[in-house]
Amino acid sequence: MQHTIPMNRTISDHLMRHRPDAPVLYFAPSVLQATARSFIDGFDGLVTYAVKANDRPEVLSNLVTAGITAFDVASPAEMLAVRAADATAVLHYNNPVRSTEEIAAGITAGVASWSVDDSDALRKLDAVPRSAEVAVRFALPVKGAAYDFGAKFGATPQNAAVLLREVARMGFVPSLCFHPGTQCEDPRAWASYLIEASRIAAIAGVQPARINIGGGFAADRGLGAPDHEAVFNAVKAAKLSAFGAAGPKLLCEPGRAMVAASCVLAARIKAVRAAGQTVFLNDGIYGGLVDIRDMGLPGPVRVLGPKGPRRSTATPRVVFGPTCDSLDRLPDGLMLSQDAEEGDYVLFGGMGAYSIAMSTKFNGYGLHQIEMVSELS
Repeated sequence: MQHTIPMNRTISDHLMRHRPDAPVLYFAPSVLQATARSFIDGFDGLVTYAVKANDRPEVLSNLVTAGITAFDVASPAEMLAVRAADATAVLHYNNPVRSTEEIAAGITAGVASWSVDDSDALRKLDAVPRSAEVAVRFALPVKGAAYDFGAKFGATPQNAAVLLREVARMGFVPSLCFHPGTQCEDPRAWASYLIEASRIAAIAGVQPARINIGGGFAADRGLGAPDHEAVFNAVKAAKLSAFGAAGPKLLCEPGRAMVAASCVLAARIKAVRAAGQTVFLNDGIYGGLVDIRDMGLPGPVRVLGPKGPRRSTATPRVVFGPTCDSLDRLPDGLMLSQDAEEGDYVLFGGMGAYSIAMSTKFNGYGLHQIEMVSELS
């Protein structure tokens, strides 16, 4: 079943009609499908979706409708979620640290592509059919992202060459993969990785079948749409320069940039204190706003009152979430309309990624409700 028919026309319609007292994530399928098609049309290779960003069935089914046929999964649970949306989808298992039981689940699910960054991880794949692709993940000290993924995953270039040679010797389809880090806005980061990939292949004496350039594409956080086309062009040019016309195929696995813009999170103001300088919301860092703790405050947010948008001058506030933990606090300085008051709703844009996917139930709170809308207004 494809979740393509919105239940509500706008966010305002739903909020004014129902006045929910719990946070709500509003999802616009049309926005998600348009974003997916922009990646498919613009990227010179296979576009997959990183399920970790948002594994809701509404999201996965709409991506299938938009033409996404392959998904990056990091656990057996994500494999099942994808299979529920599309029984024929191609699964890429790119979390390089797996238990024996997880590997067995991946084999049963028919995973087509695996990644490794360590010789022990490669040996554990011995039971995997040799028709599968195994991509060696490597890491570089490249700047340009909000935070670096290389501290957790990724072999050094020297070790990657050894692993790539061993992957080929074992009879797998040899490939390379990397991740430039989340919210990366510098196309040169991808170019640097592709140049290094050609060096690794040359040292190993193995031509990779594909190069997975990872996710990391920036999402609009209210400060203007990132230039994905610049990244696409830089990647295409770097691959041609490094490998020539007969180089490996490309694939990418956006998560945040694919789904973020399709959702708006509405949190209700529970109280306003300290002469309006401190605001308490019904959602916070243990709920759908968890990612703000690490990524920083988004751009402008909207405040919606009983009669419509609050339009007074915005002022920076101290904002707490609803739990009893004093750590449940957003980075200081969230700009809210001066006339915002208890009962109003604060609308955070670009919240499709790492919001409902990471929300907890701490203290009985959290983001768990999703509503489909035809437009995010």
